[in-house]
Amino acid sequence: METSLKKNIAPEKINYVRCSELDIELAYQAFTIGFSDYIVKFNYSKEQFENLFFGPEGNRLEHSFVAIYENEAVGVILGGIKMYESIKTMRCGTLAISPDYRGLGVSQKLFELHKEEAEKNGCKQLFLEVIVGNDRAINFYKKLGYEKIYDLSYFSKSDLESLKQIQLTSNTEINKVEFTTFKETITNWDYHINWQNDIDYLEKLSNFSYYLARVKDENIGALAVNENGRISFLMVDKVYRHRKIATSLLQSAASELNLNSLSSSIPNNNSLQGFLQKLEFKKEKIAQYEMYKMI
Repeated sequence: METSLKKNIAPEKINYVRCSELDIELAYQAFTIGFSDYIVKFNYSKEQFENLFFGPEGNRLEHSFVAIYENEAVGVILGGIKMYESIKTMRCGTLAISPDYRGLGVSQKLFELHKEEAEKNGCKQLFLEVIVGNDRAINFYKKLGYEKIYDLSYFSKSDLESLKQIQLTSNTEINKVEFTTFKETITNWDYHINWQNDIDYLEKLSNFSYYLARVKDENIGALAVNENGRISFLMVDKVYRHRKIATSLLQSAASELNLNSLSSSIPNNNSLQGFLQKLEFKKEKIAQYEMYKMI
């Protein structure tokens, strides 16, 4: 049922403004009210919002838009552009619409601007993540031509004692390295990694540590993990899997960083999922879809 407020709104009077042309406070206001009833609760301060969404998340003010109605911010779409798996990609960093302004075409118009911005900048695909269970949003994205490609699952392990007690072989050398060495090592590896864990994202963060596993003078495994135990990258060369090399990487990091827990998000990786579950990681209820649209 429409609210009385909606009945009094004139959609044609909603203005759409590029974020770089107004105070970022308006984008923050639209974000806050838009996610006030979301499945996942966000309690970001303005500073946290700005540092995260226009920092490692990769959004840019000039690629983002706010919907304004009578000097009130009622919707926002954030956009970021980069080469993602060799394709110039525009990602929707967030879409948030005030509950009182939904169903008035605001999302549709913001996505039109989003796509136009992508095309203007030579992007070849659009990309976004959406929470599984948010059926209204998923159906909306499908109508726009997005398709689900990857499932993004979350895992966590709160007790690391069992991990520390696993007996390991002695022929694997684990070295903590600088980001540049880590980046050079994994650049040519064949893998899909979600936007919020990839190299460009990690490069903008300062609280991560990087480890390489070495056998016979060859780097055959890598781990990126932050001070809170969030794993953003964990991979071992296929030839060397099932030799507890990934376990060695996790053991070394947990011990050196004095971690109390570990967590990770992974897209459609049965091998890694099986490994985490074997180590008694718990699969979280929350999950996401990665959705794409070629343009």
